[in-house]
Amino acid sequence: MAAKNAAKTREKTPAKKTASSKPSKTQLDDLVLANKILFHFDVVDAFGHISVRDDRDPQNQYLMARHLPPGMVTAKDIVTFDMDSNPLTHADMPQMSERYIHGEIYKMRPDVISVVHCHARPLIPFGTAKGAKLRPMTHMCGFLGCGVPIYEIRDAGGMTDMLVRTAPLGKALAETLGDKAVVLMRGHGATMVGKSIQETVFRAVYSMDNAVVQMQAHALAAGGEVEFLSLEESEKSMGGRNVPRSWSLWKHQMTAGS
Repeated sequence: MAAKNAAKTREKTPAKKTASSKPSKTQLDDLVLANKILFHFDVVDAFGHISVRDDRDPQNQYLMARHLPPGMVTAKDIVTFDMDSNPLTHADMPQMSERYIHGEIYKMRPDVISVVHCHARPLIPFGTAKGAKLRPMTHMCGFLGCGVPIYEIRDAGGMTDMLVRTAPLGKALAETLGDKAVVLMRGHGATMVGKSIQETVFRAVYSMDNAVVQMQAHALAAGGEVEFLSLEESEKSMGGRNVPRSWSLWKHQMTAGS
């Protein structure tokens, strides 16, 4: 009887979900390279992360490095997560505490393929300075023309350490992002999304570049008034070969001589 009861218990207990195969080499290579590029351009330092929907099961899984500085990431450090941000591999290793940023955005935005979270210094003033708005300065930054919302973590979680350590905080961030390409995080940093690893890296690099140029323009302009791209200009400048051309150069810079 005891043996029968034990067997029934085993039948009722769901097996722990794990990744059934390895990610594709192409995805691993691109994700590792993306970490290197973001570090090279000071978008991330010892902190920050990039993820991508897992080609094997894009509706239910994503890939991101384990708890490690981006500049040190290798293919063996890439973890498979479910959309609740539970690790399906590398479960015995420390994971990024803010992985919920990624999982909750993927749940809410089926169009998003890749997510970057960073603490890039040029972006932080635009999330904290009263009345300041990050707006497109050049044709490379048309993706900012649709607006850049600011996530206020106090509205979602009260007084915290500013980190998005839980699913509810990640969901609140995803809701603030809405249908936009970039969301600033007051006193923390920013998060960018795109339809590929390449596009998300492009947006991260040029969001930071735009912030620098915008502050310079405000300082130079009479009364601080600046002429931004119009909505129509922003929309028209978002197409073309900007992303693949930039990615090809960055890939060459990161891999030359290797």
